[in-house]
Amino acid sequence: MGETAPPPPPQVVAPPSQMPLGAARGPTWTPAEQLHQLQYCIHSNPSWPEAFALAFQHYIVMLGSIVIIASSLVPQMGGDHGDKARVIQTMLFMSAINTLIQTFLGTRLPTVMTASFAFTLPVLSIINDYSDRNFRSEHERFEVTMRTIQGSLIVSSFLNIFIGFSKAWGNFTRFFSPIVIVPVVCVVGLGLFARGFPLLANCVEIGLPMLILLVITQQYLRRALPRAHHILERFALLLCIALVWSFAAVLTEAGAYNNAKQQTKQSCRTDRSFLISSAPWIKFPYPFQWGAPIFRASHVFGMMGAAIVTSAESTGTYFAAARLSGATPPPASVVSQSIGLQGVGMLLEGIFGAAVGTTASVENVGLLGLTHIGSRRVVQISTGFMFFFAIFGKFGAFFASIPLPIFAAMYCVLFGIVAAVGITFIQFANNNSLRNIYVLGLSLFLGISIPQYFVSNTSPNGVGPVKTDGGWFDNILNTIFSSSPTVAIIVGTLLDNTLDAKYAVDDRGLAWWRPFQSRKGDARNEEFYSLPVRIREYIPTRFLY
Repeated sequence: MGETAPPPPPQVVAPPSQMPLGAARGPTWTPAEQLHQLQYCIHSNPSWPEAFALAFQHYIVMLGSIVIIASSLVPQMGGDHGDKARVIQTMLFMSAINTLIQTFLGTRLPTVMTASFAFTLPVLSIINDYSDRNFRSEHERFEVTMRTIQGSLIVSSFLNIFIGFSKAWGNFTRFFSPIVIVPVVCVVGLGLFARGFPLLANCVEIGLPMLILLVITQQYLRRALPRAHHILERFALLLCIALVWSFAAVLTEAGAYNNAKQQTKQSCRTDRSFLISSAPWIKFPYPFQWGAPIFRASHVFGMMGAAIVTSAESTGTYFAAARLSGATPPPASVVSQSIGLQGVGMLLEGIFGAAVGTTASVENVGLLGLTHIGSRRVVQISTGFMFFFAIFGKFGAFFASIPLPIFAAMYCVLFGIVAAVGITFIQFANNNSLRNIYVLGLSLFLGISIPQYFVSNTSPNGVGPVKTDGGWFDNILNTIFSSSPTVAIIVGTLLDNTLDAKYAVDDRGLAWWRPFQSRKGDARNEEFYSLPVRIREYIPTRFLY
């Protein structure tokens, strides 16, 4: 016979006057729906001179993604430096249009729309299909490739238009909770780690000083110099770019890279982009500038996968932007409306001949947290710089020639801020629940691990690990599972709504979350997300709630 268990020791009940466990060790922080250190929130505005300076800073930050994508794809298409300059101008022009659409009619959040890396795999697939064909010149191959991209963007745009304006995407986001939002927003930032230090390391002597100088100037120096506190807090990024860019120019002129490897020259020198010499003085992007679009079903399906990915990426970015601009989480109808308008923007991109579609810029959302300014007006003003530099090519090419490691140093800080913002949503759920810890951990890990497998096993010509007899099917799966936010949304939503979902309503934070899911659920929703100039009166109510 086994031994009988001893009786449990009597519990000691603390007297009412005794302090609760841990209270003597310091204060505890109650959940805060808004970040109190923001100096300007979504509908408050700095002075006009300061707003223009901040808007120019947003333009510089968003420019990096466009330059990286164009520099990577255009040479593989057969385009020369002049073609690359025109592609950058077109993508910049379309980013301005889409940013205005989203800030006036979409989410109304201060989010910049910029070129999306999600379209890289479908575009590489198109490039690969034309690589073995005979053309009269490389420029002809470039134009045919661009026309095929145009046709694919035009057709795939209707997927976003449908899931957005049919409210399908909004209804899907109603299954979200803070437990889903945490990993999604986190991997929106962390999933872009390849554009951080790995890109910076291509030219350490420029990228690393930029990173160190930005941290010291923006965080430490502003505390040491109280009189310059606000200037350094808001404009340290521009100051550091100017200093390090000048340093790179001095190294270039001094011949520091004359005997370096070709990749080092491309990353470090300030004269290797050839954009200034090849860009036109004035060039206005116009519809079908590359010719009539070419429609091929196999390429369209790959673009549809990218369209789904940009919807997931933008959704996570919108929740981060709402947090960093002092707004409530966007209601389901607002998110759905923004995805529909993103489809409209993709349709325009196909018509105007952009190389890729757009998504909400993660780096610009990080800039909101870096400067503590979440003003919508600042982002809207930044579109003026985008239009100007997209049309006057020589001036735009000057800033587009900033070495990419300088952008990578910025990304290390800005992406990290966005990832950290995702963690703050856990305060609205029970972070001591083992069930929640399981969902968070698995969603976060798979959201990084699965895309890393797909990316590392994708060949330079865009062939991913999924290889079946259906190339279109391969393109869809390879594109979807190469995206961290998309994987995190799939895993997180599935687990959170199937693991004891009914019995963990309070632990999931749904009591706090549900009022924000409809426009009328919280009185502040109307304040942040109402459309301007009485536009709402002309929109059917079925699209608003």
